[in-house]
Amino acid sequence: MEIKAFDRWSTEGIVVEDLGLQRYISLEPRLLPKTGARYAQNKFYKSKIFIVERLINKLMNPGHRGKKHKRTSGSCTGKSNTTYKLVYDALDIIEKKTKLNPLAVFVRALENAAPREATVTIEYGGARYPKAVEVSPQRRIDIALRMMIQGTHAKAFNKKKGAVQALADEILNAYQISQASDAIAKKVELERQADASR
Repeated sequence: MEIKAFDRWSTEGIVVEDLGLQRYISLEPRLLPKTGARYAQNKFYKSKIFIVERLINKLMNPGHRGKKHKRTSGSCTGKSNTTYKLVYDALDIIEKKTKLNPLAVFVRALENAAPREATVTIEYGGARYPKAVEVSPQRRIDIALRMMIQGTHAKAFNKKKGAVQALADEILNAYQISQASDAIAKKVELERQADASR
């Protein structure tokens, strides 16, 4: 018997096309994506966790954005049921809009939003200058998830649009490689800065 994610969507046939990310995007389905923080023991264990659960975990603690912690921490109550329902409803909206498997759409959006290059600051002889570096596969996923969630928070915080619709729009825009997605805009900016720092 096939296990489906949320007892609704199959992960069969979903392929991660980016070879660098294949080992880091787990598509092993879960009826209820909640492992109870097993990933906390080892920083690499998170790569074995179902990718939708990583999205749910990131929604509960998205990290601050440019020192404005209020924006991303107000709704972070740690209520996994609330976040679970938010993600489920967002995937439902994506399915209705695209008529495709929403998990496949989400995985493709994640691949599109994962930056390949970034910059680090190097100090040499008292002067600081940026240097372009390649981003490791696990960090690419972490950055893409964080930017998606922070973009969702920015669009739903003190706005008429609800969090469910904001998350669905963010994933759809990233899937279509649209600049309307915060994750895609940030990726383009990071790669442009890296290109200028060669």
